[in-house]
Amino acid sequence: MTKTAKIDITTTGPVFQPGDTGYDAEIAGFQTAYTHRPSVIVGAVHTEDVRAAVEYAARQGLSVAVQATGHGLSVATDGGVLITTRRMTDIRIDAERRIARVGAGVQAGALIDAATAHGLAPLNGSSLSVGVVGYHLGGGIGILARAFGYAAEYVRGIEIVTADGRVRSLKPGDELFGAVLGTGGNFGVVTALELELLPVTEVYGGQLQFDTPLVAPALEAWRLWTQDLPEQMTSAITMLTIPNIPQVPEHLRGRYTATINIAFTGSAEEGERLVAPLRAIGERMADDLRVMPYTETHGIYRDPDQPHPYTATNALLAELPADATDAFLEATGPGSPLPVVAGFRHLGGALGRPGPNGISMDHREAEYVARVIAMPGPDADAIRTGLVGIRKALQPWDIGHNLNFLYGGGDMADEEQTRQGYSPATYERLAGLKTKYDPANLFRNNRNIRPR
Repeated sequence: MTKTAKIDITTTGPVFQPGDTGYDAEIAGFQTAYTHRPSVIVGAVHTEDVRAAVEYAARQGLSVAVQATGHGLSVATDGGVLITTRRMTDIRIDAERRIARVGAGVQAGALIDAATAHGLAPLNGSSLSVGVVGYHLGGGIGILARAFGYAAEYVRGIEIVTADGRVRSLKPGDELFGAVLGTGGNFGVVTALELELLPVTEVYGGQLQFDTPLVAPALEAWRLWTQDLPEQMTSAITMLTIPNIPQVPEHLRGRYTATINIAFTGSAEEGERLVAPLRAIGERMADDLRVMPYTETHGIYRDPDQPHPYTATNALLAELPADATDAFLEATGPGSPLPVVAGFRHLGGALGRPGPNGISMDHREAEYVARVIAMPGPDADAIRTGLVGIRKALQPWDIGHNLNFLYGGGDMADEEQTRQGYSPATYERLAGLKTKYDPANLFRNNRNIRPR
């Protein structure tokens, strides 16, 4: 047992305070622009550690933040209690029932490896190092989202510690079950999830990349192409100026490119037929579309695997006319004052149909999400102005945003921003449950749903 004389909390895992050896390493995560600075860190190794930490915070009137990998960190705590769950990495696969039970610190890559060993797959996102629990608490728009819907709709059980220090086991139909999924940690600390796995072993997918002269034509071709596709096809397009840094081959540095990401759950023959209009755009800098084992699907997006700073905004769009893509390119292209990685993901398909578990994901009429990621810098006002300006360029088609894609910008995380992630009726229902289960707003280091 670890017992600290400085604070009244007993845990199996380590406890840190500012100035302790290991404090800085414990708060470090994938997001480096925004860092928690808690008064107390509890390095949880099991559910009882989490429960003890929550009870301590409640006694002291402190807020609670949670970090597994730090990918989604956007509202950093200054003071309060931080529970780190990276040590909670247990994975159990019930292949016969196609169920995985994962601890709060499990990363996507570990779950993929465990599931594929049984010929199964989780509905993960694009990065191997994202925390599985945090991803599902945000809803989970994965690489096969149009085919299967939100990953959170495949959650079959939740173990959670609520503000009263109780460990609750939630099942579909329970009052809190759908409220927890889609609200990003507003209702407690989830210590484990049970997830349904799918009998998917391979995917047809990869990337098509186009150089500067074909960026605008590629965006227009992708826009038209997505208007008539089977839902087994999930895709995205990303535009960016490749950084002029030593890690990038010299011949690519500074080039403005468009990359189309493809993930198709049908046959290779049908996939080849469907992507033919995209290949007709013109010469590709890269074209690696192929049938790949599920263990290689992270190559469809090739997200950065090293910690770095980033901030982001997004807009959900019910339609994507040419006027919208023109405005977006003008606001985000090489001539824009704020250098960004910008693009669209195609939604719709199964994402547009509510699942049976009542998860808290609204705006299902959205057919696209526009995403913009910027590197934070010393001029925070300029970055904020730039991101707001990009959202404003899409205002005629903007119906809200996905809270899980709002990285950083914690100073903008007010109630109005959170409300835009839900319908008015959903927000009021969630606020009522927040009042019932977390009246002191213990869990507020997030896009916060405030108690009434």
